[in-house]
Formats: sequence, C-alpha cells, structure tokens
Amino acid sequence: MDKYIWLIPILPLAGFIINGLGRNSLSKNVIGFIGSLLVLVSFGLSVAVFFQIKSTGHPVNITYFDWISVGQLKIPFAFLVDQLSSIMLLIITGVGFLIHLYSIGYMHNDNGFGKFFAYLNLFVFFMLLLVMGSNYLIMFIGWEGVGLCSYLLIGFWYTNPSYADAAKKAFIMNRIGDLGFLLGVFLIIYAFGSISFAEIFPKAATMKVGSAPLFAITILLFVGAVGKSAQLPLFTWLPDAMAGPTPVSALIHAATMVTAGIYMIARSNIFYTLAPDTMEIVAIIGLATALFAALIALTQTDIKKVLAYSTVSQLGYMFLGLGVGAYTGAFFHVLTHAFFKALLFLGAGSVIHAMSDEQDMRKMGGLKGKIKITFATMLIGTIAIAGIPPFSGFFSKDEILAHAYAHSTTFYVIGVFTAMLTSFYMFRMLFLTFYGKFRGTHEQEHHLHESPPSMTIPLIVLAILSMVGGFIGVPEVLGGHHELEHFLAPVFEKSNAILGEHHLQASTEFILMSISVGVALIALIYAYIKYGKGGSIPVADTEERPALTSLSYNKFYIDELYDMIIRKPLDFLSTFFYNVVDRLGIDGLVNGIGKGTVESSKGLRLLQTGNVGFYIFIMVLGIIAVLAYSIFGLTKI
Repeated sequence: MDKYIWLIPILPLAGFIINGLGRNSLSKNVIGFIGSLLVLVSFGLSVAVFFQIKSTGHPVNITYFDWISVGQLKIPFAFLVDQLSSIMLLIITGVGFLIHLYSIGYMHNDNGFGKFFAYLNLFVFFMLLLVMGSNYLIMFIGWEGVGLCSYLLIGFWYTNPSYADAAKKAFIMNRIGDLGFLLGVFLIIYAFGSISFAEIFPKAATMKVGSAPLFAITILLFVGAVGKSAQLPLFTWLPDAMAGPTPVSALIHAATMVTAGIYMIARSNIFYTLAPDTMEIVAIIGLATALFAALIALTQTDIKKVLAYSTVSQLGYMFLGLGVGAYTGAFFHVLTHAFFKALLFLGAGSVIHAMSDEQDMRKMGGLKGKIKITFATMLIGTIAIAGIPPFSGFFSKDEILAHAYAHSTTFYVIGVFTAMLTSFYMFRMLFLTFYGKFRGTHEQEHHLHESPPSMTIPLIVLAILSMVGGFIGVPEVLGGHHELEHFLAPVFEKSNAILGEHHLQASTEFILMSISVGVALIALIYAYIKYGKGGSIPVADTEERPALTSLSYNKFYIDELYDMIIRKPLDFLSTFFYNVVDRLGIDGLVNGIGKGTVESSKGLRLLQTGNVGFYIFIMVLGIIAVLAYSIFGLTKI
C-alpha cells in the first residue's frame, strides 16, 4: 500500500487540472462526476492506509526525493502517515467527497460550476498536503495553499463587492497568522538544524520543561494557529467568509481548513508539553474565544452566521483541550465537529435552497413539515453539537471539560456555561427555522421543496456519523475502552509521559457529565418555550433592541474597533506617506533633478547659435582661462 500513498493528494490535483482546463467544454454532469469520483478514490486509498496503520501500528514515512540542501540543512520531499494524519485523511477525503456530491445539486444552476469544482479539488489537494507532510515546510505549503483556495472560494461570487471584500479580509487576516508560523519554522531551523518531524521531536523531548527556545517556537506557531483557526483576536474573518457558497462553508469552516491549527499543535504536541506557559495561553485564548463567539451567536438572525460563530466557539473548545493537555480530547472534537458541523452547514444550505436563497431566520418558520429530511438531519446535528448523549458531541466535549476541571475549576465553570449557551443558540436556530408559522413571502412558500438526492444523501450520511461517531471514544467510566485514545497513544506518548495520567474518580466524572448534560437540557427547554412553543422572533433591524442584545447582535463592535484602531490609522499613515514622503519627498527629488536638468539644458542650448565667429570667441576665452590657471598657479589650489 505504501507505494500508492502519493496518489491520495495527486488525484484531487488531477481533478483540479481536468476541471480547470475543461470548465468551458465539459458538461456539468461530467465535471461533477470527475471532481467527486477522484476525491472518492482518494478516500478509498485513505481507508486502506488507515487499516494498514491500525493493523501494524507503524507509521509510514516515505521520502520521494531530496528537495532542499543548504549547508547542513537538508529538507526532503517526504510524506508521513501515522495515526494522527491517517484520521485527518479520512476526514478530509470522506467529508470532502460528501460536500462534492452535495455541490452537484447546490451549484447546478451556477455559471461557474466547472471553476467551482476545480477550486474544491485544489483545496482538497492542499489540505492533504498539509496533513501528509513529514516536515514543517511541506505543511506550510499546504497551509498557504488552503489559504489561497479559501480566498478563491469565499470570493467565488466576486461580482458582489461585499463578497470580494470578505475574501480579501480572510486572506489578509490569515497572512498575519502565517507570518508567525513562518517565523516559528525559521526558529525551529535555528534551534534544531532541521524541520523534519522525525529529527526534531526526539531532540525536543530531551530538553527541559520551560526552555526559552521552545516557548518562543510554540508562541509563534500558535500565532499561525490563531489566524488559521479563527481565534481571538484574528477571528472576524470567519463569519464574513459565509459570503461564499454554502458547500464552501461546510468544507472550509467545518471539517478542514479551520482545524488546521489544531492539527498543527497536536502534531507539535511535545513542543507544547515542554512549554507549559504557552499551554496556559492556548487554554485561555481558546476559552475566551469559545465564550465570546457563543455570546455573539445568541442574537444572530442569519442562519449561516449563527453556524459561523458556533464554529469559532467550537474551535475555542478544541484549543481549550490542547491547552489543558487533552490532546486526544481536542482531536476527538475535531472529528465529531467535522460530522455535525458539516451536517449543519449543508442542512442550512438545503434550507436556503428551499427558501429561494433567503438566509434570515426571521423570514422562515414552519419548515419541518415542508422539508422533512432536512429538518430530521439538522435536528440530529443540533442535538450532537449541544452535547446531549448519546450523540457524538457529548463524548468529545465531555472529555475536554473533564480535563479542564482537573486543570482549573474556573476553566470548567466557564466551559460549562459556554456549553449551555451553545445548546440555547443552536436550538433557537432550529426552532426559528422549522417551528411556528411560516413568515416568508407567498412566493417563497409556493416554491418550498425538499432538496434533490444529491443534497439529501450527504445529509443522511453525516447525520448517521453524528449519531454514532462518538462511540469510538466512549470513556471507561461508561463501560467503553476509548478506542481513539488507544489508537492515538503513540503520537502523544511522550507528552502523556510528561503530563502524567489523567484520572478522575468515577463519581466525579458522573457528576461532571450530569452537569454538562443538565445545563444543555435546561437551555433546550428555555429555547423551546421562547421560540418553539412561544413563537417569539427576533426584532427587525429597524426596531430598537435592549442594550446587551444590541451589543451581541452587533458583534460587540469588534470590526468597528479594528476599523478605528488599525485601519483608519493605517489609512492616515498611507495618505501621509503618499502625499508627503512619496509625492513631495521622493517624487519631488526625482522630478526636481529632472526639471533642473531640463531647465539647465534650456540655458545651455542658447550657446549653440550656429555662428562660427561666436564659437571662435568662446575658444579664445577658454584658452585665456587655461593660461590664467597656468600663470597664476590656480591648478594647485
């Protein structure tokens, strides 16, 4: 199987080339078939690799050629597929295939169908490159590649200026984080003389806890993760990225790109374990992001914006898990989140499709009898993300909260409060969309219909995964063996040896589970009373809101704050440098020299009279001047 691993990323790349070149000549059916089939084959190969690693327990590290050789630094082009990356391959190709299949129906009437599938295939290629690389340079190429593809996909409908602005915003904010990642890679080269995982991680394991180089490296890498995974303060690009087509939201902001930061830290786990100060920062930033985004999601009225802030919040949970040493728990949540959040985004796309492109939940309602498959699947996704057993989100979120409790009671209390908010705003979204009376136009109601099978089949598959996906991580206290923890043990072995085993008493674990489930159910009941049974709807934008509600609805004015303290000062500096330094200084100097040359030339050209007598006169004056210099010794001066 090893000799076929290179095909896993190459097949989506081939799809990009074929669909990109044939976007105007191939039919939509052929384009959709090629784009989806190649990702499906890649998924099949990923499954085979996964079972090979599961059976042998040995990672696959293949060097294809020597890539860069500068002095002592040697960087091969090599792939590493171990327990961690094999699961990521399944997520990227498996969920990616379902999103490709969904896109056939969702984008069928779009004129850019071929271009869209080419971009999707290219995105999958770069994401696979990111997780398969055996060193930080290949990871960084994939990292930058998915950033480029996100720009192309978010701004896919670029004729709308606001959509184009959202794409630019995502691209620029990611570049800020990427600079930190790149500096971290340079520092790794300086500290270890290599960037290959097989060489640097064993060296790092011999270093003492809290060493300065590791602190600097981990902080810089974390800056990259903050940008890519939309954490405070670089999170505002992700909600705006909802401007892209809904399949883009599912692919980029649920299952793949935004989890790249979590994958990178999980891959670098020994660095972070030996830098406890950085881990504390990671946990605090993650917890703050989870809470902050949840507070914003409480009042949003755009169905995709609710899910966008929910993604930011869930990513915060994952960083909380990483920060408290729950590496397996954080990655477990990556896995379950890929299922239920992709489901919810695609379900939202099905709702928008049925509502003739309407995204405002205030204009929906009463849809559960009209689009039954969409409602049933979104209900499952909502239960899963709310952390209600036995669906997948319960197991992964509970593991993170248990580690948070062992680390800090304060972290746990804030985490549980955020879980309660999550349950409330998700069921609020469900009830506003599917319960009560229909609040849209008569034309919208007349055209309400369930999505085609190409869209509903992925919903059903993801709903099943959202229901059963958590059973790979059932804790021992509930009679399970946490298969995922045992499978990933070799990846986190050295970190777990340093951190020590995490054990809570069975009674304590049951109490913690009961609390998290209890608050989720309380929030569900309150949301049902207010929005399901009571039929309340958020006020219109023209009406006045209470102060706290307004603050949440306007996203705590973070964008406006950034606009005031960053964009406007930069605009002022740009204007100053343009008008003063550039135009008056640099241009003034260059133009002044040019103008002086022109004006002096105008004066000197008057000497060219064409009169021979005048030329002889000038020659005589020159001879007299030379003689004068010679006689009076002026040449010695």
